Amino acid sequence: MTQVLERPVVAGTPPTEQRAARRRVLLEWIAVHSLGIAAALFFTLPFVFVVLTSLMSDQQALTRDLWPHTWEWGNYRTVLDTPGFLTWWRNTLLYAGLGTVLTVVSSIPVAYALAKFRFRGRHLSLMLVISMMMLPPQVIIIPMYLFWAKQLDLSGTLWPLIIPMAFGDAFSIFLLRQFLLTIPDEYLDAAKVDGCGELRTLLKVVLPMAKPGIAAVALFQFFYAWNDYFGPQIYASENPGAWTLSYGLESFKGAHHTDWNLTMAATVLVMAPVILVFFFAQKAFVEGVTLTGVKG
Repeated sequence: MTQVLERPVVAGTPPTEQRAARRRVLLEWIAVHSLGIAAALFFTLPFVFVVLTSLMSDQQALTRDLWPHTWEWGNYRTVLDTPGFLTWWRNTLLYAGLGTVLTVVSSIPVAYALAKFRFRGRHLSLMLVISMMMLPPQVIIIPMYLFWAKQLDLSGTLWPLIIPMAFGDAFSIFLLRQFLLTIPDEYLDAAKVDGCGELRTLLKVVLPMAKPGIAAVALFQFFYAWNDYFGPQIYASENPGAWTLSYGLESFKGAHHTDWNLTMAATVLVMAPVILVFFFAQKAFVEGVTLTGVKG
């Protein structure tokens, strides 16, 4: 604010106009930052409410008191000691971590081919990818369930959700393809002149330049898998040992429906990893999303 208010004024400007200019700058600063503060509070206050409630006692939770009388840090210990909670955590890490790696590894070659190769049917292939993005998963869930559960006998596990990620994801392919279009072809041509094949060009030239786009795709996929409720409900509901945090949290809420402080503590433990991941990777994420789609 100090820097904004201390803008240099053109020499020779009357004092009255100088004061008016400074007042106008001050009002502009207040207006812009007020909107920013209001927006920040709009998104932050619900999370603050959840955190404060998770640190309250059973008697104080959901009363009119918004500030804990005593800080009950033991609520988190109680949640972690709940039978199955650490198992849900491990399953979620497996699903989100392995699924993200498989999605990124399998989507990059397809996106590279659609962005940089010239072949017959290229536009049709891109339209098929876009069509798959628009297809709701509920449409194909019955035949997919019959295939994984009846033919391969993988019901009660998370493998029906993890294995398909090794064959690419339509949204990830499209997002990566749009980002790779922003990489000039001159870099690829120079690499090929130096004797690099397509695979080496992809690994040595394209991937280092596509790190923001890859980071954005990885974060999108990680967030999706971490928060996925529909998939674990379909395939893993019959086996509590394969539940994820999103599905197990519903069971935890049902068992502690009167203990809102414990429910909020479990909610914080589910949200915290996602918030931390985004906090440390937000620069690459924002850069990847911003640059994607610059060139069509």
